[in-house]
Amino acid sequence: MRNSILVEGGHPLSGEITVQGSKNAVLPILAATFLIRGSSTLHNCPNIRDVDTTIAILEQLGAKVTRSGQTITVDATNPVSCEIPDRLMSELRSSVIFLGSILSRTGEVHLSYPGG
Repeated sequence: MRNSILVEGGHPLSGEITVQGSKNAVLPILAATFLIRGSSTLHNCPNIRDVDTTIAILEQLGAKVTRSGQTITVDATNPVSCEIPDRLMSELRSSVIFLGSILSRTGEVHLSYPGG
């Protein structure tokens, strides 16, 4: 038995699907929330380890982050740090995406090589 889908034309399509959020989209967007002097709300964020690590980095930098299901709210009004600890950098290959946001907000940045 082969795995396949047979589609015959001439019939209109209808229905609904739910599109899962993309890790490759949400991680840089979360890093960009650090640029905002206020709150940002993101919907349809996947519940995966890389997102959790990105949230931990934001909290380390001084942002207040709340998560309700697939919605994440980031309040980066008052940054308190310009440094991402080595343990968080080593957990996430894309942690370098924070470089521009941190530098823009604080004027300096301290981080080690990304992991992943």
